[in-house]
Amino acid sequence: MKKIYQLLLLVVAMTLSIDTHGQDGTPITLITNAKIFDGVNEKLIEGDILIENNLIKEISSSIKAPKDATIIDAGGKTVIPGLIDAHWHTTYAYTPAAVLFLNQGDMPEVAIRSMTGAEKTLLRGFTTVRDPGGNPFAIKKLIDAGEYPGHRILPSGPFMSPTSGHADYYGKLEIPRDKDYMNYWERNWMAMTSDGVDEVRLRTRDILKMGATQIKITTGGGVASEFDPLDVTEYSTEEIKAVVEEAKNYNTYVTSHVYTDEGVRKSIEAGVMCIEHGFFVSEETLKLMKEKGAWLSLQPVFVDDMTWDNPLSQSKFEGIVEAIDKVFPLAKKVGVNIAVGKDHLFGPETALQQNEYVTRLGKWFTPYEALKIYTSENARLLEMAGPRHPYQDGPLGVVKEGAYADLIIVDGNPLEDLNLVADPENNFVVIMKDGKVYKNTLDK
Repeated sequence: MKKIYQLLLLVVAMTLSIDTHGQDGTPITLITNAKIFDGVNEKLIEGDILIENNLIKEISSSIKAPKDATIIDAGGKTVIPGLIDAHWHTTYAYTPAAVLFLNQGDMPEVAIRSMTGAEKTLLRGFTTVRDPGGNPFAIKKLIDAGEYPGHRILPSGPFMSPTSGHADYYGKLEIPRDKDYMNYWERNWMAMTSDGVDEVRLRTRDILKMGATQIKITTGGGVASEFDPLDVTEYSTEEIKAVVEEAKNYNTYVTSHVYTDEGVRKSIEAGVMCIEHGFFVSEETLKLMKEKGAWLSLQPVFVDDMTWDNPLSQSKFEGIVEAIDKVFPLAKKVGVNIAVGKDHLFGPETALQQNEYVTRLGKWFTPYEALKIYTSENARLLEMAGPRHPYQDGPLGVVKEGAYADLIIVDGNPLEDLNLVADPENNFVVIMKDGKVYKNTLDK
């Protein structure tokens, strides 16, 4: 009798376990009456989207609502994938330049500004960013744990350059400097100088140990930095190859900040798989990039986007803007892999331009092509991180069964009017990331 009683208890326990793990224990959302841009195909799909937990379970017409499901009636509005920014600096975007460059702040201030800024970025519809420089590791940890709202992050950690390169923010009075010394921002993983094959190997391993999903180096001059004109080439071929080898050992890739054609070609020949900026690249080098499957990560910058207190930086910035109108159509003609991001720096005042950058692509691309770049194409670049990609449960940047439920409901059809994306406050009526709704104004 005792054995029968124990068996009955076991059956009851198993039944309760099944019920808890099933419908009653899984958050379910059903979006009905939607027109769906899947991130890949130009033709919209009409139907419903069933979401279980954080993944899309089913897409079809007239899905029967499961018990206890939350129902969102899209009312014929357009569902698109959450936007992906391929070049967004989480810890630079909302931090004034004076805090970083004039030493008027510290990492706690940077962290607070960045954490609150990540929610603002999410509420503009950017559910994922690739972060090619800075220290967003703790912010990513808290967002991924659900403790604070914000976007997904694929971090590069501190970007690396040689001494006198784009990451060198030591003063001239610190020359020659003790190589055993690291300044405050280097110690806090905001940027990193490294010289020689042995040191770049060490620092690459350090950065991967911190949790970087890809490695960012600079192989050419920059705008914000003082000691490297745009025409210079940074790092030797041997140093670049050493970084590439260490990244490959970790089953990920290297992306590089560089503008000139010579610098781009040298980087690609050494094994770099993504070029940040590359505005002066030639058609011949773009064909080499296409042959190797490399990516060109561009930014449609206008001259009014940034003003620099440093006249040298202002002059360099104006020089790159002139090249942008040439590189986009050339890259499209060659057919190289194109990713796009904002590369926003030093304050919230122009952060809304993140959405405007999507619409600026309309100068060279159709609305469909622009939205595809900012969804499934940028997601393809993220997949270059292989097993280091931190979001492995499903694909990003698409609306399909098995994908992450990162979705936006747009009041209108952005494939007909791309300008709808420029005003997320009024036109993005629902924003969902990982199956959780962060904004819903449909009932207002």
